[in-house]
Amino acid sequence: MRETTLVIMAAGIGSRFGGGIKQLEPVGPAGEIIMDYSIHDAMEAGFNKVIFIIRKDLEKDFKEIIGNRIEKVLPVEYAYQELDALPAGFKVTPGRTKPWGTGQAVLMVKGMVKGPFLVINADDYYGKEGFCRIHDYMVNVMDTESEIYDLCMGGFVLSNTLSDNGTVTRGVCQVDDEGILLNVTETYNIQLKEDGLHATDEGGNPVSVRLGQPVSMNMWGLPAGFLDELERGFPRFLSSLKEGDVKSEYLLPRIIDQLVQSGRARVRVLDTPDRWFGVTYKEDKRAVVDAIKGLIEAGVYKSGLYS
Repeated sequence: MRETTLVIMAAGIGSRFGGGIKQLEPVGPAGEIIMDYSIHDAMEAGFNKVIFIIRKDLEKDFKEIIGNRIEKVLPVEYAYQELDALPAGFKVTPGRTKPWGTGQAVLMVKGMVKGPFLVINADDYYGKEGFCRIHDYMVNVMDTESEIYDLCMGGFVLSNTLSDNGTVTRGVCQVDDEGILLNVTETYNIQLKEDGLHATDEGGNPVSVRLGQPVSMNMWGLPAGFLDELERGFPRFLSSLKEGDVKSEYLLPRIIDQLVQSGRARVRVLDTPDRWFGVTYKEDKRAVVDAIKGLIEAGVYKSGLYS
């Protein structure tokens, strides 16, 4: 049996949540947080280790709120994403305050995974189906020795991933008839208003998106060798930055899209009908609490998740 690791990106500052640590907000009846449900679903699907990517300054609170509890049911390791975790010869851009994005975050687990691993966000609820389908692909299909990276992705329907309380950013996907990813475009300020669906590109220019389009929610199934690619690409990204750029990020969807366009990666999109929910804004918390309550009432989860 392959070792399959769940990697949870939890180093985000949570600025839209009013400066609080949104990943650690309780949403379940016994104080569970969203990560509890993701880890529970991943364990049921067959994942046998979890790595939390956090910031050093979060470590104490993180372990008290979730890490120490999860260690009782699953092997746990920690990786640390920091602003100054840079390749030799590079320095932090003066004025920059945030780390360098999801590509840098995932790079922090290099040397810690032996087999395929699944990357997810800490503050997103994905549902059970995506974990099952990705684990099955990793164990039974994924070619970890191929020169062309064999990747997979949990594909969500855009309409199932919107927030009632503000805009969201999504990796909007084009997929062929065989379920292979053609491209993924980071798309910003997506919001359904009375006059229809609105979205912009990175520069704030309006772009067209459809409610039925598949989107990436940073639920990527990757072979361990993919970390070598991230390590090679990070210095190139840093070298490409313009002087004084304090915002650009080394983003996993953009990296994967570039590999797809150059023929160096093939991504199988594994569709899931599950409805996403998450705490992007403080106002989202009530809806998440209600959604978890509904899933418990429907028998999807027990009231005490690990009891």
